[in-house]
Amino acid sequence: MTAETAQRWGSTLDAVVVYARGAVCHRLARGSVPPDGRVRVTGLPRSLDPGSLRARVLGTSGVRVTEARVEAAAEPLATTAGADGTAGAPDAREVQRLRDVCEAARSRRDRQQVLIAEISGLHPVPPNRKRDDPHRRTPVDAWLALADFVDERLTVLHTRLVELEEELRQAEHELSVAADRLARASTDAPPAHVDTTVSALLTLTGTGGAEVEVELEYGVPGAVWVPAYRLTHRQGDDSGRLVLRASVAQRTGEDWTGVRVALATADLERRTDLPRLRSLRIGRRQAAPAPSGWREPPAGLADLFTGYASAGPRPTRPAAPGAAAGGVPEGVAYGQVPPPPSVGYGGPPPPPPSYGAPPPPTGAAREASGGEAADLARPATPRGPGRPGSAPGAAPFARAAAPAPLAPAPPGSAVPPPSPPPAACPPRPSGAELDYGSLVLSGPDEQAGRRGRLFPASSFDAVAAEYRRRAEAVSALPLPGHAVRPRESAGSFDHRFDAAARADVPSDGTWHTVTVAEIPVGLRTEYLCVPSVEETVYATLVLSNATDQALLAGPVEVTVDDDFLLTAALPTLAPGGVRRVGLGPAEGIRVTRRTNLRESTAGLRNHITVLDHRVHVELANRLARPATVEVHERVPVASEADVRIEERSDWTAPVEGAGAERHAPGTRVWRVELPAGGTVALDGGYEIRIPAGKALVGGNRRS
Repeated sequence: MTAETAQRWGSTLDAVVVYARGAVCHRLARGSVPPDGRVRVTGLPRSLDPGSLRARVLGTSGVRVTEARVEAAAEPLATTAGADGTAGAPDAREVQRLRDVCEAARSRRDRQQVLIAEISGLHPVPPNRKRDDPHRRTPVDAWLALADFVDERLTVLHTRLVELEEELRQAEHELSVAADRLARASTDAPPAHVDTTVSALLTLTGTGGAEVEVELEYGVPGAVWVPAYRLTHRQGDDSGRLVLRASVAQRTGEDWTGVRVALATADLERRTDLPRLRSLRIGRRQAAPAPSGWREPPAGLADLFTGYASAGPRPTRPAAPGAAAGGVPEGVAYGQVPPPPSVGYGGPPPPPPSYGAPPPPTGAAREASGGEAADLARPATPRGPGRPGSAPGAAPFARAAAPAPLAPAPPGSAVPPPSPPPAACPPRPSGAELDYGSLVLSGPDEQAGRRGRLFPASSFDAVAAEYRRRAEAVSALPLPGHAVRPRESAGSFDHRFDAAARADVPSDGTWHTVTVAEIPVGLRTEYLCVPSVEETVYATLVLSNATDQALLAGPVEVTVDDDFLLTAALPTLAPGGVRRVGLGPAEGIRVTRRTNLRESTAGLRNHITVLDHRVHVELANRLARPATVEVHERVPVASEADVRIEERSDWTAPVEGAGAERHAPGTRVWRVELPAGGTVALDGGYEIRIPAGKALVGGNRRS
């Protein structure tokens, strides 16, 4: 039974795992196993990667899949023509109709402009006066009548021109809207005239007639995602609700309707197979080489096509319209590349490398050429170009027209025995050449070295390549605000997030929001200020991730007390990490800063300059609740061992380490608990002791 008569099973898309680029789809099919075990599962997208197809039988029925292959087919569609006689999708017909309407409106507008230019050119032209004719009086009434006619006519024409320009503007607007709708339409639809279907041919072995469920897994390009969040917080609570959402865009050629969606940060095209390390044996006894799967062609294969070749060339086919001269070779379908003249299963061994002598013929070819006598008659290997004694440009394997006769050996000299022929290693075919199901038998129209032999079919498909190219265009979509690619924010680790409910993502190439899960996070409100830079206090939310899953960088919508506050950028939050999210200035807390500098000398000979810096910071809380404020100051860092810096304050250095915030060298922190309506004053300072030998020539800067 052939593949065309295989039993057809329908399939439904069940789950999709979206990676950083691309996706892996899981499709389910159910049916009874036919007696021959051949099943055709339909419904696969045209853009799938044929090498990624995997199939397995769910459950413990004893049936298993022994072969899975992708097959594409095309058949004409019975399309319905529109009112204008055009066939195709409704959106495409609407775009074509609006394009015609726009062209007609533009033609009417241009014609109106031509009429206005003709009327504007009307002006009185006096007749030519002869030399002897006296001057004639010009009739003023005629001039005025012509001017009135031109003004009235131009008024009507300009009024109509305004109407036509408005019609044209409206038609262009409707055309742009329809074209945008067509560009954003789902690609899960056949073209206007041809329906291309992709199916999986499965071979099942086991109990015939059993009801089984088969799962198909395949990869498709044209799917991307970026994380997004929604944070809900109430003032005074130490926890909040962080909802993880994802913006997903896909143009894979099939709509994801009611599927289980999972999001992964891994690279789908990254290789995961382990390298194979071959062992080396030292000694005389070596392991036998593994068979390569190649065998010599049968004897007399070329004689099968003698009668076909003697019949003469076949009549020339007329060239297809638009085909180039000498275009596609005979026997190759349109849209395919002719297979390379490589050695396939059953073909002759590959030619020897160009830098060595050709190996002697073996087997039947050697016997036909005279056996050992032919070995002795073979001329010596000429030297290649660049070797001593070789002519420039000489071919390394050029043979003489006839072998030179052997010179008689001198008397008493023994003829050396012929050297044994080197062992010919059989070629090692590639994986494509060992895929026996995809090998194609070359016909009599092929070259002489390919007739009657098996070669792998060309895997190039122009239609599939075009589908994949359109699908990959989704990677160039502009990202939403504050969004970061998953591979950039995940770093050297990979994460996976499973959506709690099924979702719908059409294949239209635009962003769609999918709710993934709700993540509990720890929250507390703190206020931060750097009065040496700006006397403004900023409100922040300190997030702590107590789960075992990382939170990737992305936009977060912050809602405080059921009021939307702003959309901020959430940094990557590792498990157990703590990060700040800025909420903007806090008008309820005021800060002021004053500094004082006093210079003096110290030491036995007053050779040390002492710079005493005093810092005074005041905080006032005008909020109705207590607040925790972090005040940042900065102390100079000495690069010379003789220059000493002594601090005189109760501030502390920030905690450094993995997962902590980065601070500039010399940063010092005050943490203050401000009661509602309370104030606090902070005093700090440091002394800089500079020896006389380290002072700048011309004085020190005191800024």
